[in-house]
Amino acid sequence: MKKKVLAIMLASAMVASAFTGCGSKSEETSGSDASSSDSASTEEVTDVTLTVWSPQEDQDGDAESWLQTECEAFNEAHPEWNITFEYGVCSEGDAGDTVSADPTAAADVYMFANDQIPNLVANGALAELGGDTLDQIKANNTATTVSSVTYEDAVYGVPFTGNTWFMYYDTSVFSEEDVASLDTMLEKGKVSFPLSNSWYIAAFYAANGCTLFGEDGQDAEAGIDFSGDKAVAVTNYLVDLVANSNFSNDADGSGLAGLADGSVNAIFSGSWDYEAAKEALGDNLGVVASPSITIDGNACQMKAFAGSKAIGVNPNCENQQVAVALAAFLGSTDAQSDHYTMRNIIPCDTNCDVSGDAVAEAQNDVLDGKSVLQPLVSEMGQYWTPAESMGQELVAGSVTADNAAEKTEAMNEAMNSSSVE
Repeated sequence: MKKKVLAIMLASAMVASAFTGCGSKSEETSGSDASSSDSASTEEVTDVTLTVWSPQEDQDGDAESWLQTECEAFNEAHPEWNITFEYGVCSEGDAGDTVSADPTAAADVYMFANDQIPNLVANGALAELGGDTLDQIKANNTATTVSSVTYEDAVYGVPFTGNTWFMYYDTSVFSEEDVASLDTMLEKGKVSFPLSNSWYIAAFYAANGCTLFGEDGQDAEAGIDFSGDKAVAVTNYLVDLVANSNFSNDADGSGLAGLADGSVNAIFSGSWDYEAAKEALGDNLGVVASPSITIDGNACQMKAFAGSKAIGVNPNCENQQVAVALAAFLGSTDAQSDHYTMRNIIPCDTNCDVSGDAVAEAQNDVLDGKSVLQPLVSEMGQYWTPAESMGQELVAGSVTADNAAEKTEAMNEAMNSSSVE
């Protein structure tokens, strides 16, 4: 419904401090321009149309849906704008390709997985954020989460949930002490891990000091360092892991299926598999961050890739200030709390209370220290295929103690070859 009310005057200084908007930093209003507007009279309500895309699940519900609920709340909170929302469906995973295909025809505000930032920026489909919006992001999130939406020293999204994995296990088989060590677990029960999946296998190498693009994952010139004795030691560990009768490779859903029929007692996945894991184990379901592994007599913490999902603004949007304000609102503490209540989307905002939620606590434990940032540098594209090949060869038994060093060095060389895509 259109709001026929007069807006309380908004000094442009406030607007400039709130948003960098859908353009460059040079487009922000200067201090002198802002002060000159303080004497302006009240303005009439501005009619605005915003297109917003989200996953279908955010728009489901007979009585209420998260996206529409938040957008209407935003509308009510801003009497200076009379906003008509147009909604569309696009999952976070599809946003990178869908929005990049034609940014001028895409949504003004949309949700995306953070690893898509380089592609979206390169295609002119994602706006840099600044001002109060950037302050909000930095104040309400951990350094890891902020880094997950930072690309080439600029922030490109308002994060609303973390994206990583952890462990589900059967508490009737493993104790809380057992799940601190993968090696201890393998003495007591069946463990399934997606070793042939390149998103997961890196956790073993990162545990023993291997790095991807420097310590912070943002130094393209540093390359990928899965070389030398530290990496060979991991490959040898994985050779022994595959040979262990209590280990199985999790592929094509075999881990969850095994959890359900009792042939598997622990799997590694994320919040998206909670319901299935709960159905499989019922009251015996345990959830915890990934365990340590023992390499050369030392306990080394497995480190999953850390990422996030975020709300972005299209730099081609007509109403820049409104779009950025909406993105900030959808990623705010209150909106994330609503997302958690309505859809069980685990908030990344540190002000949100998730105490007592084992899944949320496990995810945050990983993000807060048992992970490495999934690099956003374009050269990261060179990692995936060699890592997957190593995992597949390990599972197939073609990597052995005799050729582990050779295979490891070949993987590292391929990861750092510009010919690999």
